[in-house]
Amino acid sequence: MKLKYYSFLLFILLALPSFLLAKRPLQFEDMFAMGRVSGGVVSPDGRWIAYTVRFYNIEDNSSNSDLFLVSSDGKIHRQLTFNPAADFAPQWSPDGSELAFISTRDGSAQIYLLNLKMGGEAVKVTNLATGVGGFVWSPDGKYFAVETSMLPDASSPDESQKLEEERKKTSGSGKEITHLLYRHWNHWRNGKYSHVLLVSRKGDFIRDLTPGRYDTPPISLGSSHDYVFSPDGQSLCFVKNPDPVVAISTNNDLWITDLEGENVRQVTTRKGNDNGPLYSPNGRYLAYLSMARAGFESDQQNLMLLDLKSGETRNLTEKLDRYVSDFVWGPKSRKIYFYVPHHGRHRLYEVDVTKGKLKLLLDGKYINSLAISPDGKFLVLAIQAVNYPIELYRFDLKKKKLTQLTFTNKERLAELEMNPLEDYWFVGANGDSVHLLMVKPPQFDPNKKYPMISLIHGGPQGAWGDDFHYRWNAEMFASPGYVVIMINFHGSRGYGQAFCDAVSKNWGGWPYQDIMIGTRWAAEKFPFVDKERIGAAGASYGGFMINWIEGHNDEGLFKCLVSHDGVFEQVSMFGATEELWFPTWEFNGYPWEKGSLYQKWNPFNYVEHFKTPMLIIHGEKDFRVPYTQGLQLFTALQLKGVESKLLFFPDEDHFVQKPRNARQWWKNVHGWLAKYLNP
Repeated sequence: MKLKYYSFLLFILLALPSFLLAKRPLQFEDMFAMGRVSGGVVSPDGRWIAYTVRFYNIEDNSSNSDLFLVSSDGKIHRQLTFNPAADFAPQWSPDGSELAFISTRDGSAQIYLLNLKMGGEAVKVTNLATGVGGFVWSPDGKYFAVETSMLPDASSPDESQKLEEERKKTSGSGKEITHLLYRHWNHWRNGKYSHVLLVSRKGDFIRDLTPGRYDTPPISLGSSHDYVFSPDGQSLCFVKNPDPVVAISTNNDLWITDLEGENVRQVTTRKGNDNGPLYSPNGRYLAYLSMARAGFESDQQNLMLLDLKSGETRNLTEKLDRYVSDFVWGPKSRKIYFYVPHHGRHRLYEVDVTKGKLKLLLDGKYINSLAISPDGKFLVLAIQAVNYPIELYRFDLKKKKLTQLTFTNKERLAELEMNPLEDYWFVGANGDSVHLLMVKPPQFDPNKKYPMISLIHGGPQGAWGDDFHYRWNAEMFASPGYVVIMINFHGSRGYGQAFCDAVSKNWGGWPYQDIMIGTRWAAEKFPFVDKERIGAAGASYGGFMINWIEGHNDEGLFKCLVSHDGVFEQVSMFGATEELWFPTWEFNGYPWEKGSLYQKWNPFNYVEHFKTPMLIIHGEKDFRVPYTQGLQLFTALQLKGVESKLLFFPDEDHFVQKPRNARQWWKNVHGWLAKYLNP
C-alpha cells in the first residue's frame, strides 16, 4: 500500500509543475514592478561596481532609487542606501574610500558621501541654493565640478536664489521674454542657464567656471560627460554652444578653462555638434564626439581624437558609417572602446589610437552604457533585450567572455512568458532592404490567426531595437494576443548615414512607403496574421506618421490608429516648438521661405480623407510637440465624424511616466485596439 501511495504522490508532484509553473503574459503591474538598473561605475581598485536601481509604486504614484554594489566577479551583492528619497548618480572618490552620489533626501538635490571603509550613514556635502544637476570628482579628490541652473547675472547660487526671490516680490505672474529659447522640453527656463561650479570637497562654493548666457552642459545634443577634469586636475574641458540664438543652432563646441576661470579657450570650431570630451589618462589626447553638418542633429557622430601636443585632429571612425553612441579610454591611453547602433542592436569596438585600426569585440547585444576597469582587463556593460530589462554585465577583453553580474528582476521574469525578438528583411522604398522586427504573443500557436499591430518609432532618426522599453514596450503590446511588428524605415539609425538621411525633407515619402509595404508583406508572409485585423500606433514622429496614414489609408489596411504626441499641423508646430533647428533642417527652411516643405508633409492638408478610428494622446507639458497639435487633430476628427477619443494628461510631457498615468495610458491603448481588432 505504501509503495502505491508514494508512487501516486510522486506522479502528482511531477505533474504539478507543468500546471503551477506555467508562465503568464506580461501585465502592466509586472512591467512597473521591474527594478530599473542604471549606471555601472567601477571602483579605483577594480573590485566593486556601484549602480542605481529605481523602483516604482503604482498606488503611491511615485518612484524611489537606491544605490547598490556588486563585486566585479559577480559573487557579492550589497544594497548601500535605503532612504525613501531618490539616491542616484554614484561616483567613486579617486582613492576609492568614498562614494559620492546625488540625493533628494533633504528636499533639494545635493551631493552626499558614503565612507565605505568606516561605514555609517551618508553625510550631506553640498547645500547649494540652486541644487545639483550632476557632478564629477577632480583627480586629486579636493574638488567637485557641479552642474546647476542659475541666473546668468548672478555670481553664485545664493545670489541667483536671492535675485529670483526679489523678482517674485516685485512682479506678477507674467513671464517677460525677450529671446529664444525661452522654454525647453517640459520646463520654462525663466532666464536661467546651466553652469558648472567649482565646489570644494567639503561642499563650499568656490567659483562659477562657465559664467554667462550659455549652457553647460548644452541644452541638447550632449553626452553623459560634457564637463571633465584634465588628468592633472588643473583644467576643465566643457561643452557649450556659443551662437547667439541656440534655438536654431546645433553648434556645440569644446572649451577648456583653468580652475581660476581666467584662461578660457575654444578647442573646436566646426559648425556641427561637438560633445562628450574625455581626456586620455596620460593627458596627451582629448577624444570627443562630433557631427560635421551644421543644423543637423542626426548626422553621423564620429569619434574624434585631438593631440593636445601637436594640435592634430583625426577622425577615428570616418569609414565605419555608424553613429558612435559613447566611448571610454583604456588605462594606458592606447585604445578607446566604443559602441554603435547596428540593425536594432549594437556593436562594441576597440580602436588603436596610434594606428587607427578598428576591432569588432561584441555584436548582437543592445548596450546602454559602458565603463572600464582601472587595469583595462574588462568592461562593464549595461545590456537589455526586448524580453529582459537592463542588467550589468562584465566583458573580459582578453577572453571576449560576457558574464552577467546583476539579476535584479530574476524572480519576476521567471513568472512571465515573453517571446524574443525576431528579425526579417523585406524590399521597401527605393528598392532598399528594410529591417522588420517581430514579437509574437505569449502562448503563441502558429495554427491560430492573430491581429497585428505595426508600431512606428519616433525621431524620426531613431530605431526600434532589442530593448525593454518602459513606455512603448513591445511585449506589453503583444501581451493581449497581438503579433507586433516594428519597421526600421528609411531614416532609422543603425543602417548607415545615407539610410538615416533619407527621411529628412521626405517625411511622408519613403518612410510611409516602407511602413505600408512592410505591413502588407508581413500580413502576406505569415499565415498566423489576420489580414483583416491590423492596427498601428506611434509617438512623436511616429505620431506624425499615424496622422499621415489617417489621410492616406485609402485601401483600409489599418482598422484603427493610435497617435501619441504627434505633429498634425506643421506651420503652427514650427511656431510653438522649441528646438527650431530641427524643423528648419527637416523641412528645408522656415515656413515662410520659398522652397520649404511644411505644406507638402502636412497631415492637416488631408483631413478630407480622414476615416479611420483614432485614439489621440497628448501631454500638456509637452513643449517639443505642443499639446495643441493633439487638440487640433481631435477637433478635425470629430468634425469629420470619425470615431475618435482624446486622452489628455495635464501633468505629463512628451512621455507618460507617472505610474498611475502610465496605467491609464495602457488601459486606453489596449482598450482601443481591442475595440477594433477583437470584435
